[in-house]
Amino acid sequence: MKIEKIKKTGTKYKITLDNGEIINTYDEVILKNNLLFDKDIDSKLLNKISSDTIYYNSYNKAVNLINKKLRSEAEIRNYFKDDILKDDIDKIVNSLKKIGLIDDKAFAMAYANDKINLTLDGPDKIAKSLENYKIDEGIIISVINSIPKEIIEERLNKIIAKKTKLNKYPEYVFKQKLFLYLVNVGYSPSDINLDNITIDNDFTKEMEKIYQSLSRKYEGNELYLRLKRRLYSKGFRTEEINKFIEKKL
Repeated sequence: MKIEKIKKTGTKYKITLDNGEIINTYDEVILKNNLLFDKDIDSKLLNKISSDTIYYNSYNKAVNLINKKLRSEAEIRNYFKDDILKDDIDKIVNSLKKIGLIDDKAFAMAYANDKINLTLDGPDKIAKSLENYKIDEGIIISVINSIPKEIIEERLNKIIAKKTKLNKYPEYVFKQKLFLYLVNVGYSPSDINLDNITIDNDFTKEMEKIYQSLSRKYEGNELYLRLKRRLYSKGFRTEEINKFIEKKL
């Protein structure tokens, strides 16, 4: 077979053979296989062109993925795992590493910055997410340690202030719920300090509501025991409960 014509079409080249067959490939494939100078193509070279085209198609697809959004090495490997040979994946990854398009440290830094600026996620949750991206443990530790303590404290204070403002629970219950929430969104227990929180909400109405509900069914010692038990279960403190009961019974 002979090459009759090579024509550029967009980002690819169209090679027309004398038997009418058309090959769409890349300039890298043309240069790598000396197609500009060697016009004769046998079956072995044709297979080589096909194999090289598949490789560069995947390579360019990887570049486009990274240009749209930074990717970890594991993401790129996982994306191609069912489509091309592992040797080709290794080759693509190593090539992209050399030119800096795959850099797990840069990815981890960018990921952490986005989470800090755009979400409520704390350091522990960010670290866990980076583990899911198969980022090296040493990189994760370095990135998490680089987050200024002042930023962590500032975010904690902001979340605590917002939650306190919207609180509808007694102080003891609220602090329990808030602590668990902060841990769940990734803040270390050692960084969480709720000692200075003061709940000024008047929960007399809530206690009165419970009393009215129980007093329609019970009285005397039975009412006392059930009221005390119900108020405890709602998170009211002993002094609050005793003070309320003294007024009501």
